Amino acid sequence: MARASVFRSVCLRALGCIVEDIHCTPDGLFPHTPEPNFINLQDLCRFTRERGACLGFATDPDADRIAVVNEKGEFLGEELSLALAARYVLSRTKERGRPVVINMSTSRVCEDIAREAGSELIRTAVGEVNVAERMEKAKAIIGGEGNGGVIDPRVHYGRDAIVGMGLILEYMARTGQSCSQLADALPKYQMLKTKMECPAARSREVIRHLKAETPNARANTEDGLRLDWDDRWVHLRASNTEPVMRIIAEARTREAAQALVDEYTARVQTILTA
Repeated sequence: MARASVFRSVCLRALGCIVEDIHCTPDGLFPHTPEPNFINLQDLCRFTRERGACLGFATDPDADRIAVVNEKGEFLGEELSLALAARYVLSRTKERGRPVVINMSTSRVCEDIAREAGSELIRTAVGEVNVAERMEKAKAIIGGEGNGGVIDPRVHYGRDAIVGMGLILEYMARTGQSCSQLADALPKYQMLKTKMECPAARSREVIRHLKAETPNARANTEDGLRLDWDDRWVHLRASNTEPVMRIIAEARTREAAQALVDEYTARVQTILTA
C-alpha cells in the first residue's frame, strides 16, 4: 500500500503534472478509513479548492480504484471516474462498435455513453474477475466497475487507478475542458445503496419471489436480481462476505431512487417475515 502511494505520484509527475500530496506519507497510517468516499475525502475536496488545483484524485490503498474531485472541490465520486474514462476512450477509437463491459451495480451513465457511441453494453456479475473475463471474451474496448475500477485492455485486464487517472487527464488535455465541464456533460442519475439482514440460505427465495412479483420490468438473474425500467433500476444481491442483502437503486432523481430503495427494502422484509 505504501509503494502504491509513492508510485502514483511518480507516474503523475512523469505525465507532466504538478503534484501536491495529501495524506500520502507511506507509513501505513491513515487519518481516516481508507475507502475513497464522500465522507472520507472532505480534506481532499477542501485542499483541491484552496490550492487552485485542476482536479484531485484519491485511490483505495492498493490503487485499483479511483475517485475524482473537480477543480471546484466538489466530490464527483467513483461512478463518474469510470464514466469519464469510458467516454474519452469511446470518443477516440476508430473501432466503433466494440463492447463496453460493466457490472450489474454500475451506473446507467456508462450504458448511455456506450449507446451514444454505437457500442454494445454488456453487464456481468459483480467482481473484477467477472468483468475482466467477459471483456477478454467480448474483445471489449473499455470496462470496469462503478466503484472506480477502470479496466483498459490495452494495458492489462485489471482495475487500475493510475490508468484511470491517465485517461481522465488526457481527456482534459485533448478537449481543453475542465474536470467539471466534462462531468457536467455526462448523463445525470442519482444512485443510492443500502443493505439489510438476510440469511444466505433465504436469498434465493427472496430473489425468486421478487422476480415473479415484477413482471413489468426487464429482469436479469446473473447476479442476484437486477430489475430495469426505462427510467430507473434496482439491483438486489446477497453479500459474499456477510449475511445481508445489498440493494442498489438508480433513477433520474434522488427521490425516485429513494422510493425504489424503500420499496424493495419493505418487499424483502415482507418475504422474510412471511
